[in-house]
Amino acid sequence: MQFGGALGAAFLWLGSGIATPLHADNPSRCAVDDRGREVCLHASANRIATLSPGATELTYAAGAGDQVVAVVSYSDYPPEAKDVASVGSHTRIDLEALVGLAPDLVIGWVTGNPAEQMDILEALGMPVFYIEPRSVEAVADTIERLARLAGTEPVGKQAANEFREGMAALTARYSERDPVATFYQVWDEPLMSVNDDHLIGQVVQLCGGENVFGDQHRLVPRLDDEAVLAANPDAIIAGGMGEENRDWLTHWEQYPNLAAVDAGNLYFVPPSLIQRPTPRLLEGAQILCEKLEHTRQKRRGS
Repeated sequence: MQFGGALGAAFLWLGSGIATPLHADNPSRCAVDDRGREVCLHASANRIATLSPGATELTYAAGAGDQVVAVVSYSDYPPEAKDVASVGSHTRIDLEALVGLAPDLVIGWVTGNPAEQMDILEALGMPVFYIEPRSVEAVADTIERLARLAGTEPVGKQAANEFREGMAALTARYSERDPVATFYQVWDEPLMSVNDDHLIGQVVQLCGGENVFGDQHRLVPRLDDEAVLAANPDAIIAGGMGEENRDWLTHWEQYPNLAAVDAGNLYFVPPSLIQRPTPRLLEGAQILCEKLEHTRQKRRGS
């Protein structure tokens, strides 16, 4: 493999061993990533690149925000992440810019980053730690693993435990309540939902909802209006394309015989609170649980 310009110079520099990961037989700070690979560092990571908005948020939650030197577009939480140098998007990384920032740890997203570019980073000797939490416990565990690599274990452990405890409290409060047939809309064109294996589907269940598309084989099934009409959910929940954009819900108002429309159970949850597997999922889950409880209360009063 040949590299030119700044990338070639970086290859020579990184290849000297300054930023290479350790082998498992010479451990220091080690963690297993979500591709099942053990990643070990010589010391706590001091210059971290996070290559998805979710990775950025989780790294800050782990207490390593001050060590983040590179992010990608839409890394907008916490607010201070907006001031960190951007190295492109999660689907197309500016490798020259990233290498120039000399990270000693790169946090990748299992299904979100381009494989060929990630291979180049690893060829350059950069330790790459892949994450993609797909359950409530995995969110907490990811925070703890990132804190281990960053040397911020006390902060990471506290954040992980607070998330676990908050989600457990919601489960205890809502999961056994009267079920509410629920359609969660994750996208509009094409129309998409989630199944019960998806993290959002798991949140619907812990809130006492019955995901009307929970038994679909695909994690994010594609649908059409007719499928939703046939399922006839009691509640429709959508995230929209912005934190205040409820346009996706207005689409369903053309179907007055739909149970959710007839009862006025069209609900919005800010997408960053429910569609990112980060600690803010607790806030999104609280909102979703409250929406489904409101549906129950209206049903009891009818």
